Amino acid sequence: MASYIVRVELHKADYDDYDLLHDVMAKRGFSRTILGSDGNMYHLPTAEYYISSYANLTQVRESAKAAAATTGKANWILVTEYSNCGWSGLPKAS
Repeated sequence: MASYIVRVELHKADYDDYDLLHDVMAKRGFSRTILGSDGNMYHLPTAEYYISSYANLTQVRESAKAAAATTGKANWILVTEYSNCGWSGLPKAS
């Protein structure tokens, strides 16, 4: 199983477009939170998602691409596979 961070930037989008994207991404297994090494869950920055999957990077990218397409907005997608991740200042999820 691999871990991925995915960023989806919608162009000329509003709140409703991102709300739709968040819903569709969640249905595809993407989360807007990530588990820290301290055992706490943290919110990712806006338009970033986490997924742990047996899918390869290309499959994860294509899933995010299909989700972004449901908004009808032009978009940019970046997928990063990682084995370790660090951050600063992310708010704890309740």
